[in-house]
Amino acid sequence: MIDLKVVSSVLAQLEEERGIPREKILEAIELALATAYKKEYGKKGQIVRAKFDMNTGKSEMFQVKIVVDESTVFMDEDELLENESEPIVEGVPEKELYNSEKHILLSDARRIKKDVKLGEEMIFPLEGQEDYSRIAAQTAKQVIMQKIREAEKVSIMAQYGQREGEIVTGTVQRMERGNIFVDLGRAPGILPYEEQIPGERFGQGERLRSYLYRVEESGKGVFLRLSRSHPKFLEKLFEVETPEIANGTVVVKAVAREAGSRTKIAVASKDSHIDPVGSMVGQRGVRVSTVMSELGGEKIDIIEWSENPKKFIEDALSPAKTIEVTINEAEKQATVLVSEDQQSLAIGKGGQNVRLAAKLTGWKIDIQSTNPRKEIAEETPTE
Repeated sequence: MIDLKVVSSVLAQLEEERGIPREKILEAIELALATAYKKEYGKKGQIVRAKFDMNTGKSEMFQVKIVVDESTVFMDEDELLENESEPIVEGVPEKELYNSEKHILLSDARRIKKDVKLGEEMIFPLEGQEDYSRIAAQTAKQVIMQKIREAEKVSIMAQYGQREGEIVTGTVQRMERGNIFVDLGRAPGILPYEEQIPGERFGQGERLRSYLYRVEESGKGVFLRLSRSHPKFLEKLFEVETPEIANGTVVVKAVAREAGSRTKIAVASKDSHIDPVGSMVGQRGVRVSTVMSELGGEKIDIIEWSENPKKFIEDALSPAKTIEVTINEAEKQATVLVSEDQQSLAIGKGGQNVRLAAKLTGWKIDIQSTNPRKEIAEETPTE
């Protein structure tokens, strides 16, 4: 007989620590008992099921037989050989050879249960056995472990699937080929090199916040794909710091980000009495400073979103001041005139300012100076 205290303790531990429902573990135990019984005492083709009683610690074994007739099975090998060349019809179950250990004829089944139907299962008790060989016991153990892994995978997918698109916090386990592996509790998180902020370094055991952008299931388990360079990471950080975003009063309309260097974010307010930019900046700049610190000092330009493309483009080029914005709606192209002393500011170092403005607004932007001898900077928004 199985020790109920041990089983109950294991069930409670698996339920609490791994989030595996008790019924899933009991299902695994029953499958393991049936597998061990069949390996030790079963016959070819036999279907064996077990029922484990948690109150008594006893198990019962049953043999399952499927109700068949001549239309659903071949009654002898000669009939099977004669029909081997027949094409398989899609949607129609393939007939197999009758096996008295697996099948019961309809005529015989109706002597036991009058209203039984073809394809129905009939259950017959088997003699219980307590003595199993080492191989059968090992097989049962493998079945339980496999079922536990499967149940745990389902539990993890359910838990972290709900958190996809959120910020998660974990501890750095190790660095491998540029990738950072993060301990998030029940599943490993992977922060790929291309999803990291350039120049950032983390040590083993250090706490790390990141954006969970994808939950992946593979043969080796569940993997959580993380990012610190994703525009949504910055957006979610502001959501944590800004109650107006969390409650939906202020809305992030667009983000253009070059991680570790600079970001432009456009926001709008659903309440005319609330300043969206001021909400993001916070009193004495405390909110934006907190986000910048998390991102290693990344510069953040916060602008108010506008339905007027001229106004939106003008603000997107901040901190540069513009003289005039001319737009071509058919080609979604804007020509921006700036004074000579503002041209380099409008373009930015390496073209970054105009590049981010183009990405934020979705418009192709040409910067032109009042001095015609100056070069024109042209940027196309990237997807």
